[in-house]
Amino acid sequence: MELLNLFLSFLKIGAFTFGGGYAMIPLIEKEAVEIHGWLTTKEFIDILAVVEMTPGPIAINSATFLGYKVGGVLGSVLATTAVVLPSIIVIILIAHFLWKFKNSPYVDWAFKGIRPVVLGLIVSASISVAKNAFIDFKSVIIGGVLFYLISFKKLHPILAIILAGVAGVLVY
Repeated sequence: MELLNLFLSFLKIGAFTFGGGYAMIPLIEKEAVEIHGWLTTKEFIDILAVVEMTPGPIAINSATFLGYKVGGVLGSVLATTAVVLPSIIVIILIAHFLWKFKNSPYVDWAFKGIRPVVLGLIVSASISVAKNAFIDFKSVIIGGVLFYLISFKKLHPILAIILAGVAGVLVY
């Protein structure tokens, strides 16, 4: 039954989220932490950190990691399949109808309406992660310095991850 819940949860996440992995994070957190209790909030943040450092799409990596935690290798396969299945179906349908509707103003308007929702989901995920990642003043300082270095000094994200790890070891 747990594997079916895992499959249906990630199928729902894959079907109702636009904007990629970052937009899926709040939905994954809700399913994994709040609804099913597969993870604690701390475990979710830890998995999210690993998922963001691992090559590949965030949604697929999240499904694979969480699926493995819940149901081993079979859980990984089911969760990963479920999260990509809606996209595969939609892409096949879009490819079939693309030429017929490519100049439709309705399609253009729909995508313009979806953009703010995607931004909202990404901001929601950021706030959720920040609430649990900033555990004290030292963590706020580390996060703030790295935000500044990445945003304004164009520090490479991989270097930022390494610096954050070193700072964490030194400070904590």
